[in-house]
Amino acid sequence: MTFADLGLSDELLRAVTEAGYSEPTPIQAAAIPPVLMNRDLIGIAQTGTGKTASFVLPMIDILAHGRSRAMMPRSLILEPTRELAAQVAENFEKYGKYHKLSMALLIGGVSMGDQQKALEKGVDVLIATPGRLMDLFGRGKILLSGCSTLVIDEADRMLDMGFIPDIEEICTKLPANRQTLLFSATMPAPIKKLADKFLSNPKTVEVARPATANTSIEQALVETSSRGKRETLRKLLQADDLTTAIVFSNRKTTVRELAESLQRYGFKASQIHGDMEQAERIRELDRFKSGDINILVASDVAARGLDVKGVSHVFNYDVPWHPDDYIHRIGRTGRAGAKGKAFTLVTPEDAEAIENIEKLTGMKIARVGKAAPTEGDAAPAEEKPRRERTSRGRSAERKPPAEKQASVEKPETAEKPARAERPRREDRPRREEGRDDRPARAERRPERHDDRRFPPAAEPADDGWNGPVPSFLAHGFGTTGE
Repeated sequence: MTFADLGLSDELLRAVTEAGYSEPTPIQAAAIPPVLMNRDLIGIAQTGTGKTASFVLPMIDILAHGRSRAMMPRSLILEPTRELAAQVAENFEKYGKYHKLSMALLIGGVSMGDQQKALEKGVDVLIATPGRLMDLFGRGKILLSGCSTLVIDEADRMLDMGFIPDIEEICTKLPANRQTLLFSATMPAPIKKLADKFLSNPKTVEVARPATANTSIEQALVETSSRGKRETLRKLLQADDLTTAIVFSNRKTTVRELAESLQRYGFKASQIHGDMEQAERIRELDRFKSGDINILVASDVAARGLDVKGVSHVFNYDVPWHPDDYIHRIGRTGRAGAKGKAFTLVTPEDAEAIENIEKLTGMKIARVGKAAPTEGDAAPAEEKPRRERTSRGRSAERKPPAEKQASVEKPETAEKPARAERPRREDRPRREEGRDDRPARAERRPERHDDRRFPPAAEPADDGWNGPVPSFLAHGFGTTGE
């Protein structure tokens, strides 16, 4: 089957041929005809199978007839990330170069003023992330009542990122009489519920079992330790057949630290993660695509939709938290029929996560074997005695075995008398001479009340008042002064 058999226009076929494609992929062959017939569609296919072109190509031919109006886009494509939105825009420019269609890209991290100007002129295709679209809609800068086609791309990723409530609200603002296309790599229950609510009698196209890894990707697990992961990765990056590689990590801080570490060791590496400005992320992606760098350390922001030709290797520096993310990560290689390799660095703590991935993919991933210990993993020359917790919560050194303990020489010390033989407290000598002659405690302490507060008049103190008792003290006590 060729693209000409799908019913596309001559101008579109010319652009596809110039892009270097002659035969459609299975998802394109199955999805394009019903889309051209204005049917709602659910497309389920693994990443890297050409899902983007399966809705971009028929949309270009559908939108070729009609005229755009100010602030009222004719079609809307929702994407979960900025990178994926930018990639869809590139596809429209590439395949629609012989059609006079206007397009606007609404994503965060860039100037909102330029986006508003594009909307005011009127656009045929609006590609947006849900957050920026809702922002502009709330400001009254965009109207969705004229949108006749809605595409929800990477729906399962939308679910993971918490965009489903936004999508539901957006759908309520669109015309009821519209064409809706939903594409996803998996079909969890919330996505199925969304499709049942907002799609009308859709045609379901499924070209691969959900969450199935691309068969053209050679997968392997590399056993290592937490302290030895960086050296293990450096050894893998020195493979002769490696041309370009993407290294995925779960945390943004790890992405930054790992990219800087690889640069110190002489690798042409860079980074991309969610904390970077959009312009900076685009610049690093362009450097990677142009070959200025050949190793890109990334968070999951690049796991979906990032289409870079010729990525030979994918490395999971961290095992992904969600099994679905494993499928999308390794899908950055082995694209468009090419071969690829995917290595995942695993530690003993990753056993449960690997088990979930193998359960999802339905296959057992080969294990390369434990990597050689690194300097960081080597045990110290002299093993320190292990410390145990005592009942008081303090750490104590573990005693050596009995035979070793007997051989340890101890300095001679005077033996302490047994507890029963030690003299009782009252029999012990006083530390200070003459202490036994001191009066008893009861005799030493003066009476607090009678002696101190009201001293008897017959025996006045030597250094105290020797005159008559003041009247303010004698009043009420039967004593009168002179």
